[in-house]
Amino acid sequence: MTSLLDLFASMNQLTQPVARELAGLKTMKVPKGTVLFRDGDACQGYVFVLDGSVRVQKMDSEGREIVLYRVEDGQTCMLTTSCLLGGKAYPAEGIAEVDTELAMIPAKRFDELLADSAFRKFALGMISDRIADLMALIEDVAFGRMDARLARRLMELDDGTRTLRLTHQQLATELGTAREVISRILKDFERRGHVLLGRGSVTLKDPDALWHIASVDA
Repeated sequence: MTSLLDLFASMNQLTQPVARELAGLKTMKVPKGTVLFRDGDACQGYVFVLDGSVRVQKMDSEGREIVLYRVEDGQTCMLTTSCLLGGKAYPAEGIAEVDTELAMIPAKRFDELLADSAFRKFALGMISDRIADLMALIEDVAFGRMDARLARRLMELDDGTRTLRLTHQQLATELGTAREVISRILKDFERRGHVLLGRGSVTLKDPDALWHIASVDA
């Protein structure tokens, strides 16, 4: 297993005592689908993702969800840091997308470590790394054409097999819209020969055409 200090390269600026403490943190493994925190929960600690992926998403008053971002190997959760610094509850929920390994600094100890300037710089630096991602999402949601956003997301999710195992509802959650909107656009893509729809799957038939649609909104 890759060590915490190897995954988080910026930790090399920490003092030796703090670095040793973090290297000695106990790890925990959570299975796919575990809800790590819910909207309104108090933050229990500062979490490092060592292996796996945590999806952070928000639900609106009508029950629609949007994926805000993912926390993957070598990353920390921006909302967790914000909640710890501000003493606020979580405004969203986090779910393990796959079996995930984590390490955590308890909230009280995190507050104490902030007195160390090198650790404080590390924690704030991890936030700044994610702000650009969140700003890109806001711009995409506010100004992006849905067909272009969907085409781009389909291409981003492709692992090389050209067959995505996911539902229309999962795509709607990714993009913060209604399932009916996604279904309508996918059916149009299928009619034009860009994709082939199956039960719980989308096969990419013409990636070049999808990239062209995605680039219209770029």
